[in-house]
Amino acid sequence: MTAPTLTAVTARPDGPGVAWARPAPGVRLACADWLDAARSLAPGSVDLVYADPPFNTGRARSGAAGAFADRWPSTRAWRGWLGERLAATVPLLTPAGSILLHLEPRVSHHARLILDDLLGEDAHVNTIVWSYGLGGSSPRQFARKHDDILFYARTPGGHYFDPPMVPATSRRLAGRLKKATDVLAIPAINNMAHERVGWPTQKPLALLDVLVRACCPLGGMMLDPCCGSGTALIAAQRAGRAAIGADASARAVALASARVSGDYGKIPRRL
Repeated sequence: MTAPTLTAVTARPDGPGVAWARPAPGVRLACADWLDAARSLAPGSVDLVYADPPFNTGRARSGAAGAFADRWPSTRAWRGWLGERLAATVPLLTPAGSILLHLEPRVSHHARLILDDLLGEDAHVNTIVWSYGLGGSSPRQFARKHDDILFYARTPGGHYFDPPMVPATSRRLAGRLKKATDVLAIPAINNMAHERVGWPTQKPLALLDVLVRACCPLGGMMLDPCCGSGTALIAAQRAGRAAIGADASARAVALASARVSGDYGKIPRRL
């Protein structure tokens, strides 16, 4: 597949010239580093930032649709990389805006300290646990079956939030809905799932649907600066929110563009 044509839109006068495409109504997409994308957007223009950045696993992450290197010389170097990008992103938030930073538990505590410094400790709303269930086990430790999603508000106590409703599990409330807790038990995408498109870190649409609807107002703007295969953008589309996505990988951007435009026949397996 040929990468989508990028139609330029006006960037901030003081920001780098990032070429934004419009692959679908209400969606902007660019092949750009998170830092460049953030610097090209206007302050106070984003209601929700959802970011699922590299975790510094020390290895290449690969799938049928693409791959990327997920390694830094040290954890300190990774913290510096992440901190610079978060610092550039915070000013984009509206007063009622918030950040959802998706990480694995091995590094989430480093990111929490960065966000505490940028936004203040009282801006921490939740550490959401995504309990995904799939994967192996070890005879030497408890099986690792969750990611952390750090939820921070731009204005402590002033953030938008619409409590998501999930199916109740107790006998007393059988067949009814209840407010979700900070543990979201949503299965990871299995190898046979229809929504799997081959990006190595693809997250389930069901998870992003809960997060976007809960933390971004109807008609609001969601930014995913490490958009990968575009799942967060699709969740925003379906929920009636506008979306901005960026990724440093041209393969990821082509994949996300094909998905948000509904052109599933052009989803690239290899570019």
